[in-house]
Amino acid sequence: MNLGKSLGKFNRGRATGAAAAPEQRAAESANWPAVARRFGELELKPDQLRTFPQLPGSDDEPWDVLLSMLAIDEHTALTKLAARTGLPMDPEPRFHESAAKFYEQVPAAAARERLVAGVESDGTVMVCATAQPMQPAVFSLLEERLGMPVRLVLSPRGAVVNLINRGYEQKQDLVTEIVEEMPLDERAIESAAGSIRNATDLLQLARQTPVIRLVNMILFEALRRRASDIHVHPMESRLVIRFRIDGMLVDAFMPPLALAPAISSRLKVMTELDIANRHSPQDGHSTVRVGNRKIDIRLSVIPTVYGERVVLRLLDQTQTQLSLDDVGMTKGMQQEFVELLRRNTGIILVTGPTGSGKTTTLYGGLGMVDRASRNVMTIEDPVEYHLEGISQTQVNVKRGVTFAAGLRALLRQDPDVILVGEIRDQETAQLAVQASLTGHLVLATLHTNDAPSAIARLIDIGIEPYLITSTLLASMAQRLLRRTCKVCGGSGKGTAFVAGASGGRCEKCFGSGYFGRIAVYEIMRMTDRLRELTIQGADAVTLAKSAHAEGMRSMIDDAREKVSRSLTDEAEIRRVLD
Repeated sequence: MNLGKSLGKFNRGRATGAAAAPEQRAAESANWPAVARRFGELELKPDQLRTFPQLPGSDDEPWDVLLSMLAIDEHTALTKLAARTGLPMDPEPRFHESAAKFYEQVPAAAARERLVAGVESDGTVMVCATAQPMQPAVFSLLEERLGMPVRLVLSPRGAVVNLINRGYEQKQDLVTEIVEEMPLDERAIESAAGSIRNATDLLQLARQTPVIRLVNMILFEALRRRASDIHVHPMESRLVIRFRIDGMLVDAFMPPLALAPAISSRLKVMTELDIANRHSPQDGHSTVRVGNRKIDIRLSVIPTVYGERVVLRLLDQTQTQLSLDDVGMTKGMQQEFVELLRRNTGIILVTGPTGSGKTTTLYGGLGMVDRASRNVMTIEDPVEYHLEGISQTQVNVKRGVTFAAGLRALLRQDPDVILVGEIRDQETAQLAVQASLTGHLVLATLHTNDAPSAIARLIDIGIEPYLITSTLLASMAQRLLRRTCKVCGGSGKGTAFVAGASGGRCEKCFGSGYFGRIAVYEIMRMTDRLRELTIQGADAVTLAKSAHAEGMRSMIDDAREKVSRSLTDEAEIRRVLD
């Protein structure tokens, strides 16, 4: 630890400098150039080192003082220190269960103060990440407490803090399971608000038991009410928690505004984000369990003028049995869709806006594909449901796994059926066309308003019309309408009453009159006439007229049939399709 010895020399110089003889101080000063050379790539100057012992914090936080003297960013400085010392540099260390002994033996306060965290252990050596590398006495104490040597890894402050968060959360086992019996009551909310009202430490806020309990209750209540998303929306004078239920945002409750930073900090801890960063957008994910249900949480955080706006997407990983009956496809359309899925080559597009159930429909279709004799593979963002017998790949842009790169890799895996989560650009579209031309059936989603517009969209992306006519089997469009509640018949009232509710509300739909959603579809199969119009460059309106003339049923027609069967109502048709 040459650097540690150099630091010890700094401190000894400060302790004895006042009483030392002038000739001794002169001798020590003559050694500063040699000390500076020990820092190598960090390029510290002898004059800087000479003043180091007199700087505030040089004893307790020497690395931070050196960063200030160097005037460079932390990541660059750590990289240079790693090159000088031979210590490994890991910008994103990951928590391993084998490091549990560190979090059992080392107090959390000490780990946070000294910015050191356990990463992994083989039982004889503990690997620790640190953002304060120049504290040899601390590392010696760690070795004594752990009873094993410590091997250091250099990491930025934010990464070490996140690792500390994760390690002590695992110890407490408070993240992975929501207590199902926990009620959502105002007393718990007030208790949490009262306990944090005068606190300022975000790490402290995120770990107080009332805050943990409150966030768990929010999650459980959202799942109980079948919410697909949770919105934590701070405003100027209030905090609103909203749930998206059956596609509609509803106000769930309004806790005190003082809870906003605590809630966002707790959610960041759960999803391994940097809780100290409140000025830039962040994305993360985590998994929780409710009984036998495994829920995947996707978190998005953006800064606003009134605080951090947090949105959570909830995906139930246990919903693996998806059928076309469940999503509301009529028997006639199912038969037509299954005929298309039996084809060996070509492209089937499912279109619609974000959140219209396109991927769910494709999952339902894959459930009807013979997966025993056909190799089915997918590239998705995110993988929303796990299907038996299918190889599913998650897009990861940071690691270079885009839709295009993933699709290119999938083509080397001898697939028969490929599902592309979304065609977003020309490269992905061209690869999908090439895959269909070389003997694959490609299922994909596309953002358009109706089925005929899919052709215009592909041309706009950059696909030649003759390639579209050669590969496109059909395009489907869909929307989601809320189902009429079977218990109350859409009135929102029921025989089960809620205390304080005027007239009582239906317990099944919580007074909304709707429970669940149903899809309405239109399927435009490519015909010779549509291919001719495509080659001629016809617009979507012309294509739609020709398709209707050849017997295509529109989404409006499908929706009205479902109204006649009391599955939904006219108000939903006007809200979604008008």
